[in-house]
Amino acid sequence: MPTSVLQKVEQFTRLAGHNRMAVLTFRLGGPQVFGINVFKVREVMRRPPLERMPSMHPLLTGSFDYRGNTIPVIDLAEAMAYPSLRDEASATVIVTEFSLGVQAFLVADIDRIIHCDGADMVAPPAELGFGPRVNAIARSDGALLAVVDVEQILDGIAQRRPEVSPRLQRSASQLGLPPRRVLVADDSSVARTQLSGTLQQLHCETVLARNGAEALEVLEASARNGERFDLVISDIEMPRMDGYALVRAIRANGALREMKVVLHSSLSGMFNEAMVAGVGADRFVAKFQPDVLATAILELLPAPVPMQT
Repeated sequence: MPTSVLQKVEQFTRLAGHNRMAVLTFRLGGPQVFGINVFKVREVMRRPPLERMPSMHPLLTGSFDYRGNTIPVIDLAEAMAYPSLRDEASATVIVTEFSLGVQAFLVADIDRIIHCDGADMVAPPAELGFGPRVNAIARSDGALLAVVDVEQILDGIAQRRPEVSPRLQRSASQLGLPPRRVLVADDSSVARTQLSGTLQQLHCETVLARNGAEALEVLEASARNGERFDLVISDIEMPRMDGYALVRAIRANGALREMKVVLHSSLSGMFNEAMVAGVGADRFVAKFQPDVLATAILELLPAPVPMQT
């Protein structure tokens, strides 16, 4: 199954840029189907022998050598409040790449790859009980699919609070008043918190949106009211409308088309950089590199208007 599944990845990733997402689906020991974007999958394999240190985070099952690098293995079942797969020899490992880092997730079994229309993917209602670790749900062949917010899980383990360097904070303070107004679109609550913190350090006013459709509604309403944003920072993979579709919509709107847009994603690689240029975004920054992002923001923000005397 793992080999046959991954043979289809290249075929399905061609959907990117058309507001469609290819999702690798799996289970964690129960009937519920979960998924992650196939762009983030490097390999699917049977569980290898794992090494574990007593001081490891409780959600880490261990580590193993993956192509010459030692990578951590996260018990995704336990992270999602299912019985641990730590002692399940038959468990499957999904090797992934997020935010320029490589890690693996332990799951019960792999299902298949499906593709979802972005418009059919929505944020899960709180009543479903998924909490913040699922950022989108959809229906596939009548079954509920829950897309895991991997950024939330990784942040809970690493608990990083990146800071912008003092040099860039000083550069931001020289921009002058009024504060620059930035719209952030991201379906991950962790990413929204990180971006808000970064922009606050750059003395920017931040407005948050949970997906591309919500961001476009905010932009269009602001334009009608004679208000403006100085910059848009958007994730790529989001429910309802992805980042690529958002940029296309901005460029097609006469009142918005000059807007500067940064696509900011845990998806990395040459394909995404080519797509960013193809849809007309101004910059691509891989998550989460505060100084790289801050540099891009400062370069793209408009110069301050001289005060009238």
